[in-house]
Amino acid sequence: VKNVGLGDRVAYCLSLGGYAEYACVPAWKLVTVPDAVPLEVAAALQLQGMTAHYLTHSLYPLKEGDSCLIHAGAGGMGQLAIQLAKMRGAMVIVTVGSEEKAEIARERGADHAILYRDVDFAEVVREITDGEGVNVVYDSVGKDTIRQSIKCLKPRGMLSNNGNASGPIGALDPLTLAEAGSVFFTRPHLADYIPTPQARTERSQDLYRLYGEGRLTVNLDRSFPLADAMAAHDALEGRQTKGKLLLEVGCISAASGSKIGCS
Repeated sequence: VKNVGLGDRVAYCLSLGGYAEYACVPAWKLVTVPDAVPLEVAAALQLQGMTAHYLTHSLYPLKEGDSCLIHAGAGGMGQLAIQLAKMRGAMVIVTVGSEEKAEIARERGADHAILYRDVDFAEVVREITDGEGVNVVYDSVGKDTIRQSIKCLKPRGMLSNNGNASGPIGALDPLTLAEAGSVFFTRPHLADYIPTPQARTERSQDLYRLYGEGRLTVNLDRSFPLADAMAAHDALEGRQTKGKLLLEVGCISAASGSKIGCS
């Protein structure tokens, strides 16, 4: 083991077995955490942060003048994606489930927040964009939104199905994509965007740098004891979250003295 040493502050993602006090992780998956970054924040920036980063920087590299739709804009990943998209100059539209969540999304920089329970979000996106649609949709919801998401795209736009919170999307006829303007559909996986230790480190350190510079806000919603993991899942499934949930395990944070973990 050469990339980390005994006593280093480290974080990881994409290894099973995180619901435990101790984990056995391949050394190459570990990234060092700067002293200025609390371990709670490092936990939030691993899976959700790197997902938001590769979506906005690599899958569809947003640029000045682009527009995007981010579903679940008040969730942990959604809030990070909003901020990263704005840094790259994009106009950001989000869907949320309540006015309270809409305000959170606006605080993170969203230009428009759509209450998806009250309206047809595809129609609203078309209105906002003067009928053009957006360049890319980042859809982490899945079954409940995917077909309407297609209607939000510009011709040759991209739909990223990067999560299935509402369930699998089922069969999708490719002709649907052609009829929507020859749009692209992808089901990406974070592992393919951090395939090497160098890629994993670079993406993590970029997020830590942005946090350290005060340009990236990480909203830690709440923590649950490891024994109450089911309650954490209930909160996620019930769409009750407004940021990142953490599971507390039996390790001590050098930064805060609290018990922390990664969910």
